[in-house]
Amino acid sequence: MREHLPDEKSGEPVIQLKNVQFSFDKVLVLKDVNLVINRGDFVAIIGPNGGGKTTLIKIMLGLLKPDAGTVLLLGKPPVKSCRQAGYMPQYATGEKDFPIKVIDVVLLGLLGTTGWRPFFSASERQKAEKCLDMVGMLPLSMKKVGELSGGQLQRTLLARALVSEPEILFLDEPMANIDVGGQTMLFDLLAKLNEEMTIVFVTHDVGLLSRHVKSVVCVNQKVFFHPAAEITPDMAYMLMGEKCSMDLIAHGVPHRVLGHHNHHDHNDNDSLKQQDKGR
Repeated sequence: MREHLPDEKSGEPVIQLKNVQFSFDKVLVLKDVNLVINRGDFVAIIGPNGGGKTTLIKIMLGLLKPDAGTVLLLGKPPVKSCRQAGYMPQYATGEKDFPIKVIDVVLLGLLGTTGWRPFFSASERQKAEKCLDMVGMLPLSMKKVGELSGGQLQRTLLARALVSEPEILFLDEPMANIDVGGQTMLFDLLAKLNEEMTIVFVTHDVGLLSRHVKSVVCVNQKVFFHPAAEITPDMAYMLMGEKCSMDLIAHGVPHRVLGHHNHHDHNDNDSLKQQDKGR
């Protein structure tokens, strides 16, 4: 992997969305999204099922084109910079039906960087093995993916996302099909990776806000950003449909206690910086 993030680059914007709107089959999914994520952040994207979380990261990656607004990934349109991003999509049972070995799944993560050669070099295989070792899957590298458990498949897909040495890592529901102990180990690994890259992960479970998370984005058609691992009353309202000043406590994995905030109706990062000066 690359060296630790240099101080002069930490904090610069790596994801920028301005006035973004997206509809699917004429149904509004995202409305007036303004969002900036800085280099070195560890962002949890939360929200109800169907709220637009997966759509949001696909727009960031350039996999979906918004109806309106602008999107920049690493300072460029996503189509020009997406190869510098790693993406672990949602768990799909179809992944296990394909007759392919674990090592070959990981090597597929290099296709965007190796051109159209019909084979992978020895150094590329070493990269793949290094990533498998990082996620604890090297001993199973020659196993067929159809023989893996759900958690083992998740770790294989994470290794595939890492093998191209991305600057930003996107993960969609990475904790699915992983037990509590595995979730803790995976969060610890992501925290280590966060020393080298920006991490953005999607979850529908607010109980999965780890102590390693630095910022929270709440998505339910509109988007709220909070520069701390906490749920504000605005976010609680989006999640539960009611004003909520109670503490929400993450369960199962190491966490921060989520704090009290004054209510503000904002949809951009700068205005939220004024919240909760007294905590």
